[in-house]
Amino acid sequence: MRDMGINPYPADEYEVTGHSTDIKEHFDEWDQKPVRIAGRLMSKRIMGKASFIEIQDSKGRIQVYVSRDDIQAPVVEGETPTTIDQQMYNVVFKKLLDIGDFIGIEGFVFRTQMGEISVHAKKLTVLAKSLKPLPIVKYKDGVAYDGFNDPEQRYRQRYVDLVVNDGVKDTFLKRAAILRTMRQVFDEAGYTEVETPILQQIAGGASARPFITHHNTLDVDMYLRIATELYLKRLIVGGFEGVYEIGRNFRNEGMDRNHNPEFTCMELYVQYKDYNWMMGFTEQLLERIAIAVNGSTKVQIGDHEVDFKAPYRRLPILDAIKEKTGLDLASMTEDEIRVEAKKLGVEDTEHMGKGKLIDEIFGETCEGTFIQPTFITDYPVEMSPLTKMHRSKPGLTERFELMVNGKELANAYSELNDPIDQYNRFVEQMKLADKGDDEAMVIDHDFMRALEYGMPPTSGIGIGIDRLAMFMTGQSTIQEVLLFPTMRPE
Repeated sequence: MRDMGINPYPADEYEVTGHSTDIKEHFDEWDQKPVRIAGRLMSKRIMGKASFIEIQDSKGRIQVYVSRDDIQAPVVEGETPTTIDQQMYNVVFKKLLDIGDFIGIEGFVFRTQMGEISVHAKKLTVLAKSLKPLPIVKYKDGVAYDGFNDPEQRYRQRYVDLVVNDGVKDTFLKRAAILRTMRQVFDEAGYTEVETPILQQIAGGASARPFITHHNTLDVDMYLRIATELYLKRLIVGGFEGVYEIGRNFRNEGMDRNHNPEFTCMELYVQYKDYNWMMGFTEQLLERIAIAVNGSTKVQIGDHEVDFKAPYRRLPILDAIKEKTGLDLASMTEDEIRVEAKKLGVEDTEHMGKGKLIDEIFGETCEGTFIQPTFITDYPVEMSPLTKMHRSKPGLTERFELMVNGKELANAYSELNDPIDQYNRFVEQMKLADKGDDEAMVIDHDFMRALEYGMPPTSGIGIGIDRLAMFMTGQSTIQEVLLFPTMRPE
């Protein structure tokens, strides 16, 4: 192409005046009107004096008609030229175009004799040459060939997956709609979006194993954050009415269909509220997101139709376990619960405290059974080191987890704001760490200092954006809603 005077990677701006879907949806307004479109070549058929090519732009696909009469071959030297665009002739009819090339088309909109809305090309410009062939699916005798279907290939080469597989881009457009709607709800309520440190000297705010790195200038080990909670609460101490952050967290744990080492979480904290208020707010938030993304509160997730319309069932965790297993854990000692946990198949119970045992029993016997949105409430204090004690149920805390389709979607508290109680909770966490619990929290002394300046009654919640995207798009694995999931080395 370069030898023929064609630059395969021109630097000039190419002004686009129309997109495929807009032209098709509003054909009456575009009919016979001039247009400039640009996109990737997805198919071509050269048929004598006519050629048909299909362009895929950022919104969809549209057919382009190229006539040899419009771009006649170059004339013999010395004769009057009749070529409208010699470059266009060379590219199209000397077959220099390949599937995957980016091209610009200038022409007018019309409808073919077969009734297909198309663009009649008057000028073609090569915008970027593709050097690798796209794996375009071909069909023969009802069998599909060259499909780009292997999950590992798709996730590694998402850029190819987005081009050739229908519906993949829609998933990520819906994910963007989820975040956009969430921000609208919070902004309308008057809450402030903030950013807090990812590099932290203490990995706090959740029970998880952190990633460790080293800061050369300070010569200290630091952690990639596992949660945003403790910094956001510092801002409540500082006087914000409500703050939220939508950002990446990092946990050095397993990878499977539901977990990725880095993930997106939203955390929201609002002063003068409790977990009862937060349940109502969460119902309204998820109902609005479902409608914004899918036009309905009902979403098909695998074999289940899940309805996000408020209100949702509210069920204390000990009642949930009793309902599913018949066990009344509220009346049992830690050793008795450990015995029951072993009977239920919970492994490695020796280092677990009472709260961890209850959490494992719930996960083993109950969690997967809650398909419709259900608030599981009132967790034991051992499971909730950052949560206010329940106002009327000794030994329990004002905490809920929202279960959807058998998985946890959200975790929320009436936040603990008593610094003396909080310090004692941290001490208990350190005892669990001494027993071998590598997910136990450590004491964050600066956070304790912030609490000692006074934090008003506050409710907070964390929602996993990746899992929410899975639910709202009906995907069964987290990798389908992450543009670039973590992969083993190639």
